[in-house]
Amino acid sequence: MSNETQEQNEEVVGGFDIKNECQTIEQEEREVSYGEKAVGLKFNPGKNEQVNVCKQIFAGAIDQMDMLRRNSEAPEVKRLASVAITEMQTAQMWAVKALTWKD
Repeated sequence: MSNETQEQNEEVVGGFDIKNECQTIEQEEREVSYGEKAVGLKFNPGKNEQVNVCKQIFAGAIDQMDMLRRNSEAPEVKRLASVAITEMQTAQMWAVKALTWKD
């Protein structure tokens, strides 16, 4: 048995992918950020890594605008941050559509 095959066998035990299960548990243990909720970071039924990366990028930008909105006293800054969040959610959905498009 090659080292690569042995490593793969050690990662999958009883039908469970240990590496991915551990990562999932770590993600579930911490509180989900506003941006992660806004993009539905946990929703990726196809387990597409490109979709995951895309959602993480948008989640970070949304979190930045959410922090600005929460910390600002200026009503116009709050409004602009809210508009930016909405537009990023829209852009994220179109980006996922592009990443998962099948002809």
